[in-house]
Amino acid sequence: MSDYETYPVIVAGIKRNLRLFEIKPGVRIAILNILGDTEFVTAVSKELAKHIAPLKPDVLVTAEAKSIPLAHALSYEMNNLPYVVLRKSYKPYMGDALRSETLSITTGAPQTLFLDEKDRSLVRGKRTIILDDVISTGSTLQGMRLIMQKAGAEVVGEAAVFTEGDRAKWHDIIALGHLPVWIDEQPDSEE
Repeated sequence: MSDYETYPVIVAGIKRNLRLFEIKPGVRIAILNILGDTEFVTAVSKELAKHIAPLKPDVLVTAEAKSIPLAHALSYEMNNLPYVVLRKSYKPYMGDALRSETLSITTGAPQTLFLDEKDRSLVRGKRTIILDDVISTGSTLQGMRLIMQKAGAEVVGEAAVFTEGDRAKWHDIIALGHLPVWIDEQPDSEE
């Protein structure tokens, strides 16, 4: 028996109980961690491929780290479509890397995304799909869009396993499901 609350989901025929995690006082989200979950990643990749293939992408683009297995499995499902991983720290071997700033909902801290110089030619002038595990605030998505714009790529779609929060905000996202955000009711203050 666990000591924490979970939120049950079924996506692509696979059931998981996602742990609820408080990201700030009174606000909780369900945490999807696909690292090491081969069964889940394989199933959702097959399902996402059906929705992405009609867009005829040339390259998949994701940010490290949790969505890397998703990009890899989706690449395989789509006949080894190339994929690029935007890094969260700069390494000297990355050369003249492009960068953009983002704010993570899970850490609450600003992050920088980097497109390795070697990957710039892979996306320049290409039809790209931006991919993430969960799209919540849209900050990482915006950071990925900005880098693709700087690199001269054409973003033809944005996809995730789940969207989160305000469902209406994500009407253009290809997603297999939606997660709520839990906000604890605050008692009315007395005057």
